[in-house]
Amino acid sequence: MPPNILSSSLQNASFNIIFQIGFRILTFLLNAFVLRHVSQAAVGVMNVRLLLLESTLLFLSREAFRRACLSKTSEHYWPKVINLVWLTVPLCQLLCLIFGYIWLSVLSVPSTNITEHYTIGVWSIAISCIIEMCCEPVYLMAEAFLFVRLKVVMQTLLVLVRTIAFTSIVLYQPKAAVLAFSVAQILSITVYTVGYYVYFHFFMKNRLLERAQMELEKSKGRPYQRKDSIIGTVYDFPFNSVVEFLPSRIEDETAFDYNLALLTWSFFKQGILKQILTEGERYVMTLFSVLSFGEQGIYDVVNNLGSMAARFLFRPIEESAYFYFSQMIRRDLPITEQDSKQVGECVLVLQRLLRCLLALGLVILVFGLAYSRLLLLLYGGAGLIAGTGPLLLRTHCLSVLLLALNGITECYALASMDTKQLDRYNYVMVWLSIGFLCISWILTKLFGGVGFILANCCNMAARITHSIHYIRDQFKDTAFNPLKDIIPHRLYCITLVISGVVTQFSEIFVSPYSLLAHFLIGAVCFLITIVVWTYGERKLVQLGIEKWKQRSSKSQ
Repeated sequence: MPPNILSSSLQNASFNIIFQIGFRILTFLLNAFVLRHVSQAAVGVMNVRLLLLESTLLFLSREAFRRACLSKTSEHYWPKVINLVWLTVPLCQLLCLIFGYIWLSVLSVPSTNITEHYTIGVWSIAISCIIEMCCEPVYLMAEAFLFVRLKVVMQTLLVLVRTIAFTSIVLYQPKAAVLAFSVAQILSITVYTVGYYVYFHFFMKNRLLERAQMELEKSKGRPYQRKDSIIGTVYDFPFNSVVEFLPSRIEDETAFDYNLALLTWSFFKQGILKQILTEGERYVMTLFSVLSFGEQGIYDVVNNLGSMAARFLFRPIEESAYFYFSQMIRRDLPITEQDSKQVGECVLVLQRLLRCLLALGLVILVFGLAYSRLLLLLYGGAGLIAGTGPLLLRTHCLSVLLLALNGITECYALASMDTKQLDRYNYVMVWLSIGFLCISWILTKLFGGVGFILANCCNMAARITHSIHYIRDQFKDTAFNPLKDIIPHRLYCITLVISGVVTQFSEIFVSPYSLLAHFLIGAVCFLITIVVWTYGERKLVQLGIEKWKQRSSKSQ
């Protein structure tokens, strides 16, 4: 493994955040384009019904394998891992048949006035998911061996191909939006999968040539300085050919690692429940038809805006934090028997992550309450602010705050639980899933789309509580306390309260007469809030600047 897993994880997070920012900006512009060319009902079919199918298939097919196979990667015997990962393909095929039948024959089918290509959309999702599973072994190796920039390049390529294909067809034929979605889906996933294999083919070919050059230089008694990979960071990469990414027979041994397969099964059982919790409102919308396709379209647009912070900032941090914690903390040992230096570093990282993300979540909550209406007006025009759009987005701001806390606490818990604890957690998730679905149905009947968001807030609050209890129990007999000092400093909190009052008055008394003045008032308050946070966290900011300078000097 590399000498500093933390720096590699931070690099992974930073590249992911940059990519997600760019991706969300592109998606933001694409959705603004779609709202002006495609009906809201068609948006509901694509962004709720079809993307829910994709999310379900991908999550159930690969999430458990990814989490299990990225735990303690330095201890893996990779041929067995590859054999295990290839099980995602037949699993995905089986799930495609089951859910494809449900989506086409059990659920209500959109009328032809909305789209004539619903069936094509369903099977395009199924085919694209199977193709993507064929890329899973290569993707896993890129993750395990920290090909950070490769991941960003391939995801960027995926988004660009999908966006160009979709917009080109919609501009030519606006009524064929679902057909355009289907073509863009299959084309982009095919390019993405082929791109991974092509890169590793040339990477390993160049690696063999480099090895031959190194042997030649050694035979002549000359030193040889190894070149760095252009895209990936590699240490003892175990394969020499793309063929080795295919399933293989292992003589005198079992085809799979039993312990890894058992951990995968634990994550799989948990994944079913987590998927219900993650996409619960979409399942309720799809199964019980509590909202029309048009209302689903509006909800999805507002939901995408409200969850931008969670998607392009929180998720990359959570993914890198999970990888970091899973490498530093052993699942099979009590925390008191592990390396105290590594544990201390993990505690410090967890504390700072929670403190920073809580501060960010509070900023989004305070300013989101006053500027939701303005954002929707600029984004989708008067149609989005005429109904419940502003209220939906304001409620989302509360859920973002809870997402910030839940993501890191749960990712640490899942990265450090042993198999028995994971199984016990599955039972907790069962009750959370049942409760969430019931609350969603009740609150949606009472409050419409807002009820979905409120139910999600209740769900996340319960998950945060469970994760906090786990962390406290894990460290109760040690000198460490990861949950200490995670509340932002007092001056920052006072500044947020004042900013909230000022921006709310501006929303009521200034915005009806001048949206520009309302925006400028918020910009000044936001700038003051950032300055106060920087002053209060000056040690952390100074540390970040020093690390950045060290990295810049090394790169030069």
